[in-house]
Amino acid sequence: MTFCSQLLDHDFRVLSVHDTVAQAIEIMEAEHVFTMPVLDGQLFLGVVELDDLQSAPLQDELESIQPLFLKVSVRALDHFIQALRLRSKYQLDIVPVLNEQQELEGVIESSRLLDQASQLLGAEEQGSLLILGMPRTDYAPGEINRLVESNDATIMNMNAVTDPATGMLQVMLRVNKEDISGIIATFQRYEYKVVYHFGEEAFDNTLQNNLEHLFNYLNI
Repeated sequence: MTFCSQLLDHDFRVLSVHDTVAQAIEIMEAEHVFTMPVLDGQLFLGVVELDDLQSAPLQDELESIQPLFLKVSVRALDHFIQALRLRSKYQLDIVPVLNEQQELEGVIESSRLLDQASQLLGAEEQGSLLILGMPRTDYAPGEINRLVESNDATIMNMNAVTDPATGMLQVMLRVNKEDISGIIATFQRYEYKVVYHFGEEAFDNTLQNNLEHLFNYLNI
């Protein structure tokens, strides 16, 4: 299990609430980011977005737009999936990690989260990924495993998340077989809905695009 504390970057640049809007824009453009934490000393106040800065008077201090700050953060002992959810929901360049006193311990960069997610999905291993959509009442791990094994394949990883919009379960399967046409046909024959799939070539050539698409699809 990977906790947020294991992915911390302590050297990422942050903004002070007493920086001017002009200074903040200059810093964010130099760092090539669209979001950045704002502190008062070590106290975390929120995340400011570049779009909000560009609409504010340049001479004003960031304190003047504090109501626009995103109040998003995780704790060091949160699972990294929680940081991944916030990153996807708010399109953050970094996810702030706080201690019990609401002080900034460090940040987790988006690229680090992507790397960790790819490891969770087994992206560095040979094989393919499928996502099945179903009502929660139809979730039967034993049957899913049996149908995969009937095609001379093995499930290397299985994760299930709930789509908050529909309440449907999305079951992610990482299997050790590149040609999954037979597995897909079997699932369809048993009336499972295969909502997404990609194989080894996609992992090699377009890993980031496919993972981003997957995370957006799952809303995590």
